[in-house]
Amino acid sequence: MGDDRAVALRRACRPRRAARVALAATLAAVALGHGADAQAATVALSNGRTLTRWAFPTSEAIVRASPSSRGRALGRLQFLTADGQAELYLAVASTQLASTATWVRIEVPGRPNGRTGWVPRGALGTLHVVRDRLLVDRAQLRATLYRDGHAIFSAPVGVGKPSTVTPPGQFYVMEKLITIGAPVYGPYAIGTSAYAPTLSEWPGGGVVGIHGTDEPQLIPGRPSHGCIRLRNGDITRLWHLISLGTPIEIR
Repeated sequence: MGDDRAVALRRACRPRRAARVALAATLAAVALGHGADAQAATVALSNGRTLTRWAFPTSEAIVRASPSSRGRALGRLQFLTADGQAELYLAVASTQLASTATWVRIEVPGRPNGRTGWVPRGALGTLHVVRDRLLVDRAQLRATLYRDGHAIFSAPVGVGKPSTVTPPGQFYVMEKLITIGAPVYGPYAIGTSAYAPTLSEWPGGGVVGIHGTDEPQLIPGRPSHGCIRLRNGDITRLWHLISLGTPIEIR
């Protein structure tokens, strides 16, 4: 009789244990991706050093804080930069949801620096590959371009004054420009995804550029309002070597 009661009690407890397990699984799925949108493992698309992927947008899709159509909205993809060039986005990682939808985590240019967000894979075009990396060392006042881990270009630079610093962080090349009628910027300029932390009255709201100069005697040094200056011969070489989407580390 005692054995029969023990068996009955175990059987009675099974549904309760099963219910608890099911509830825990449901809560975990919700935490990951709101139930039906539960996500699989995230796969890296870029390492920021020897392999970087980027794409042009195909729509003005909403950028979300999480890989879900219910994620908090952070903004929208844009087709054009402040200079009227094609906007591009660096692809950091991707994940596939249980619903089979694929989302891509991108770097989101804008103030404050360092933001990322998620967009559906269909909101981005072909993923382009870059194997370069530009390092701007503010202490050594030098910019070095690496390709497959090997330095292929190095030159002295001018960076921001102590009151208008060049921001540190991880950024990328947004656009390549030929300057006309503006000798202060030299013959070429490179637009980046970095924004000046203090000044916002520049075109585009404070985008940090890499450009030439009409005051080469100030390089190397800290003469700028946040942009990165190179002597005109050096910016000419760098402009022809560097590609769109190249990651930039400013340290």
